[in-house]
Amino acid sequence: MIKLYHCPDARSFRCLWLLEELQLPYELAMLQFPPRLKSPEFLQVSPCGTVPWMIDGEAVLFESAAALEYLSSSYGAGELAVPSDKSDRAAWMNWLHFGEASMTMPLATMMRYTYFEPPERRQPQVVADCRDIYLSRLAMVESALQGRDYLVGNRFSAADISVGYALLLSRMLKLQDDYSDTIKAYWERLRQRPAYKAAKHAQSAQDSAVS
Repeated sequence: MIKLYHCPDARSFRCLWLLEELQLPYELAMLQFPPRLKSPEFLQVSPCGTVPWMIDGEAVLFESAAALEYLSSSYGAGELAVPSDKSDRAAWMNWLHFGEASMTMPLATMMRYTYFEPPERRQPQVVADCRDIYLSRLAMVESALQGRDYLVGNRFSAADISVGYALLLSRMLKLQDDYSDTIKAYWERLRQRPAYKAAKHAQSAQDSAVS
């Protein structure tokens, strides 16, 4: 059985969401954020003390986009991936990694210098710059969604989970007011998916049990 180490709404939520989409059995190990500080014993599992940390037999995944690629290509008959011989494979790969590298990174920096650093180390200009970077990249998502419901092939895939997680994280920074109507409609489609709701419920139930 797949085991996923997870913090509520951390990057590992991508993996949890996809596990629910694929209806795979899994064991969820809930940790408090940041796990390297709140759960120091986790450092014996993950040397960096970060999530996701996902174990599937001998396979160990600790990058959320890589975990999405692995799961979607290995399970569910590849329905949430794009095969290597299809013309939109490159677009799928781009969006799969864009959600993390280009969208989540500026958001994570914003969160660090807004919430997690002590007041004397907070950087309002860095936060403002990262906000502009994020919004410029959100415009690329909006452009890709013109005339379609999802990013690749007009069907839901793991790429939408990758980008959708960034939209979830951006709400923690109150950026949803900057969404265009296109992005708002896209986010609503994503958050209404039964697997998204199941993932939110699973982490909530487990988190309450841990607490």
